[in-house]
Amino acid sequence: QVQLVESGGGVVQAGGSLRLSCVASGNIFSINAMEFYRQTPGNQRELVARIYRGGGTEHADSARGRFTISRDNDKNTAYLQMNDLKVDDTARYYCHFEVIPTGPGLRVKDFWGPGTQVTVLA
Repeated sequence: QVQLVESGGGVVQAGGSLRLSCVASGNIFSINAMEFYRQTPGNQRELVARIYRGGGTEHADSARGRFTISRDNDKNTAYLQMNDLKVDDTARYYCHFEVIPTGPGLRVKDFWGPGTQVTVLA
Protein backbone atom coordinates (compact mmCIF):
# COMPACT_ATOMS: atom_id res chain seq x y z
CA GLN A 1 0.00 0.00 0.00
CA VAL A 2 1.01 3.63 -0.46
CA GLN A 3 0.61 6.48 2.04
CA LEU A 4 0.92 10.22 1.53
CA VAL A 5 1.57 12.65 4.35
CA GLU A 6 1.56 16.44 4.09
CA SER A 7 3.39 18.79 6.41
CA GLY A 8 4.25 22.47 6.66
CA GLY A 9 0.84 23.99 7.19
CA GLY A 10 0.16 26.51 9.93
CA VAL A 11 -0.95 30.02 10.77
CA VAL A 12 0.78 32.96 9.08
CA GLN A 13 0.19 36.65 8.64
CA ALA A 14 -0.83 37.96 5.22
CA GLY A 15 2.26 38.53 3.12
CA GLY A 16 4.08 35.66 4.80
CA SER A 17 5.33 32.37 3.40
CA LEU A 18 4.89 28.66 4.02
CA ARG A 19 6.38 25.60 2.42
CA LEU A 20 4.24 22.49 2.19
CA SER A 21 5.75 19.06 1.72
CA CYS A 22 4.11 15.80 0.72
CA VAL A 23 5.96 12.53 1.09
CA ALA A 24 4.85 9.22 -0.36
CA SER A 25 5.90 5.94 1.21
CA GLY A 26 5.16 2.29 0.63
CA ASN A 27 5.37 0.02 -2.38
CA ILE A 28 6.19 2.58 -5.05
CA PHE A 29 7.53 1.81 -8.49
CA SER A 30 7.29 5.39 -9.76
CA ILE A 31 5.17 8.51 -9.50
CA ASN A 32 3.73 10.39 -12.45
CA ALA A 33 2.06 13.70 -11.65
CA MET A 34 2.18 15.23 -8.17
CA GLU A 35 -0.45 17.79 -7.31
CA PHE A 36 -1.58 20.08 -4.52
CA TYR A 37 -5.27 20.89 -4.11
CA ARG A 38 -7.05 23.05 -1.56
CA GLN A 39 -10.52 23.09 -0.16
CA THR A 40 -12.58 25.39 2.03
CA PRO A 41 -15.77 24.38 3.84
CA GLY A 42 -18.72 24.07 1.50
CA ASN A 43 -16.60 24.30 -1.63
CA GLN A 44 -15.13 21.84 -4.07
CA ARG A 45 -11.52 20.88 -3.94
CA GLU A 46 -9.55 22.99 -6.44
CA LEU A 47 -6.23 22.31 -8.10
CA VAL A 48 -3.48 24.67 -7.00
CA ALA A 49 -0.46 23.27 -8.83
CA ARG A 50 0.74 20.19 -10.69
CA ILE A 51 4.19 18.91 -11.54
CA TYR A 52 4.92 16.11 -13.99
CA ARG A 53 7.64 13.53 -13.57
CA GLY A 54 9.80 15.34 -16.11
CA GLY A 55 9.50 18.62 -14.22
CA GLY A 56 6.88 20.45 -16.24
CA THR A 57 4.52 22.45 -14.06
CA GLU A 58 1.10 24.04 -14.10
CA HIS A 59 -0.21 26.56 -11.59
CA ALA A 60 -3.72 27.86 -11.04
CA ASP A 61 -4.26 31.51 -11.91
CA SER A 62 -4.71 32.28 -8.22
CA ALA A 63 -1.31 30.77 -7.43
CA ARG A 64 0.76 31.83 -10.41
CA GLY A 65 3.57 34.16 -9.49
CA ARG A 66 3.25 33.45 -5.76
CA PHE A 67 3.34 29.64 -5.41
CA THR A 68 5.93 27.29 -6.85
CA ILE A 69 5.63 23.51 -7.00
CA SER A 70 8.71 21.31 -7.15
CA ARG A 71 9.58 17.66 -6.59
CA ASP A 72 12.37 15.35 -5.56
CA ASN A 73 11.88 12.04 -7.34
CA ASP A 74 14.51 10.27 -5.24
CA LYS A 75 12.57 11.17 -2.09
CA ASN A 76 9.07 10.67 -3.56
CA THR A 77 8.33 14.17 -2.31
CA ALA A 78 6.56 17.23 -3.66
CA TYR A 79 6.91 20.75 -2.31
CA LEU A 80 4.71 23.81 -2.59
CA GLN A 81 6.47 27.05 -1.77
CA MET A 82 3.82 29.65 -1.02
CA ASN A 83 4.87 33.30 -0.87
CA ASP A 84 2.91 36.51 -0.39
CA LEU A 85 0.07 34.58 1.20
CA LYS A 86 -3.37 36.17 1.23
CA VAL A 87 -6.38 35.65 3.48
CA ASP A 88 -8.11 33.96 0.52
CA ASP A 89 -5.41 31.28 0.54
CA THR A 90 -6.81 29.99 3.83
CA ALA A 91 -7.85 26.37 3.19
CA ARG A 92 -6.99 22.77 3.85
CA TYR A 93 -4.31 21.71 1.38
CA TYR A 94 -4.16 18.17 0.04
CA CYS A 95 -1.59 16.40 -2.07
CA HIS A 96 -2.56 13.92 -4.77
CA PHE A 97 -0.09 11.64 -6.50
CA GLU A 98 -0.52 9.38 -9.53
CA VAL A 99 1.44 6.39 -8.28
CA ILE A 100 2.50 3.22 -10.03
CA PRO A 101 2.79 0.73 -7.16
CA THR A 102 5.15 -2.21 -7.35
CA GLY A 103 3.62 -5.51 -8.31
CA PRO A 104 2.09 -7.08 -11.39
CA GLY A 105 0.41 -4.85 -13.93
CA LEU A 106 2.16 -1.59 -13.00
CA ARG A 107 -1.08 0.37 -13.22
CA VAL A 108 -1.45 3.99 -12.14
CA LYS A 109 -3.44 4.51 -8.96
CA ASP A 110 -4.54 7.72 -7.27
CA PHE A 111 -3.54 8.46 -3.69
CA TRP A 112 -4.45 11.40 -1.45
CA GLY A 113 -2.91 12.73 1.71
CA PRO A 114 -5.02 13.63 4.77
CA GLY A 115 -4.40 17.34 4.26
CA THR A 116 -2.76 20.14 6.19
CA GLN A 117 -4.44 23.36 7.29
CA VAL A 118 -3.17 26.74 6.12
CA THR A 119 -4.62 29.80 7.84
CA VAL A 120 -3.67 33.29 6.73
CA LEU A 121 -4.50 36.16 9.09
CA ALA A 122 -5.23 39.69 7.92
